[in-house]
Amino acid sequence: MTLVPASISGPQDRRRAKALRRLGTGKLPTVRAMALAWRNGLGAVLAALIGFGLIKGRTDVGDLASPYAAAVGALLVLSILAGGTAAALLLRAAHGSPHGLPMSDLVDSPDPEADAERLETEASLDALRRGRWMAAACAVLLISAVGLTWYGPGKDATRIVVLTPQGERCGSVQRLEQGVLTLKTNSGEVAVRMAEAIGIRTADSCGPAKP
Repeated sequence: MTLVPASISGPQDRRRAKALRRLGTGKLPTVRAMALAWRNGLGAVLAALIGFGLIKGRTDVGDLASPYAAAVGALLVLSILAGGTAAALLLRAAHGSPHGLPMSDLVDSPDPEADAERLETEASLDALRRGRWMAAACAVLLISAVGLTWYGPGKDATRIVVLTPQGERCGSVQRLEQGVLTLKTNSGEVAVRMAEAIGIRTADSCGPAKP
């Protein structure tokens, strides 16, 4: 076994070591600023989506057919969970951990201050990355829930059959004004005078009109 004397570091090696250490420090303020921007952007996007969903399209999930109403509920719950997780991660990236760094990670460090900043930068950057993914997932889930609420199939309206001297009139109730009942039938809207009605019953579906 041959022992070889260790090489002595020169000025160039010391400059290189300082440059490498500088690369790992000084980035924390940039990461913090990025996290704040994403946090504010997430809040603005969610507020816009919720506001847009409330002023346009169907707003009552109860009007949806049975499986679609449950799907909207599940999407909303998942979007809330994703949004809460994204907010927590972005707050962690923007303001740091409330617990701080464990001192055991810095005891043997030759430069504890620089290493502490480097570790915090890495942790904040990781939280920022995960927070962005969760924010995107929250937006996708919320958009899906709003879209399904708007365009999902609605419940079938209750159909009634009105017996008149002219025959049966079957359809869903549209309105009742001044004793005139308007039904939506397969052939369009039909007005029926309630004073002429002989009887009324409900029906699951409407077949061909009976004279």
